[in-house]
Amino acid sequence: MVLFLLVLVGVAGYLGYLVYVSKNALKDITTDADPTVVVAPENSVKVKPVALMLLGMDSREQTQTLNTDVMMIAALNPKTKSAVVVSIPRDSRIALSGYKIRKANAYYANFLALEHREGLKNKEAEQQAKVDLRKMFGKFFDIPIDYTATINFQGFSDVVDAIGGVEVDVDMDMHYVDKADGTDIDLTKGHQKLNGDDALDFVRYRKSNDGKNMSSDFDRNRRESQVLGQIADKLKSFSGVPKIAGVIKAVGNNLRMDIPTGEVENLLKTYYGISAGDITFMPLEGAWKSPYVYLDEAKLQAAKDALDAKLAE
Repeated sequence: MVLFLLVLVGVAGYLGYLVYVSKNALKDITTDADPTVVVAPENSVKVKPVALMLLGMDSREQTQTLNTDVMMIAALNPKTKSAVVVSIPRDSRIALSGYKIRKANAYYANFLALEHREGLKNKEAEQQAKVDLRKMFGKFFDIPIDYTATINFQGFSDVVDAIGGVEVDVDMDMHYVDKADGTDIDLTKGHQKLNGDDALDFVRYRKSNDGKNMSSDFDRNRRESQVLGQIADKLKSFSGVPKIAGVIKAVGNNLRMDIPTGEVENLLKTYYGISAGDITFMPLEGAWKSPYVYLDEAKLQAAKDALDAKLAE
């Protein structure tokens, strides 16, 4: 998600400054990229549409999990300066030839375990697992997915704090405590400004401790879109410009991409000024039948068509 934030932060008069302050951070962020890869000018994101897999991972020490709890596919087109972002419910049942049926958010951990069994060490195994995941979901959506970006929960929270919070409509009272992993969600229904931790709670909320006010994967995906749209517009606004360096620093320790550094800079230059109105958010939906979400085939096909069309414009 925060890769997407990075391509939303440009304002023309400040572009040179942004590229300058971001160079050191980009070196850290792009450590997953193969340093030997050179992208030909005709294949650069400056002139060619690009598809990205965006992963939000719960990597807190308390949870000891590797599930990708936020999963999005983004297609960006440099000619129209626009994007389509498809959100995948974490419990989606993925049935794909050549792969074992699993929940969408379970594949990364399984690919990682497989790469470890093949003898790869930690960093190399993580990088290859992301490649495996990208290839699988590329096959699922019938499009080539070029790159992967992964951010942990803390990075999302830090970015929201760096821009001074977000204003959202909290759709229900949200109260949930889990001492095992440190979760303490306490939000009241209504329009309000949220800091980073509260915005993360707003996006993550599933249910209260008493079992009331249940929240589905589809509700969470809609909240993700609402928060990302808010961040996009806030960073585009003049009042957000002084905070951009803080945003870049906030993501530096929390975001990893396999995109060459030069191509990330090209993303910044190409998509500066993009706003929520230029982004079509398409959260997938379906029917819950434990333990899976069975995706609505018509909406899945509409998402596939929208991604394909954005890459073909």
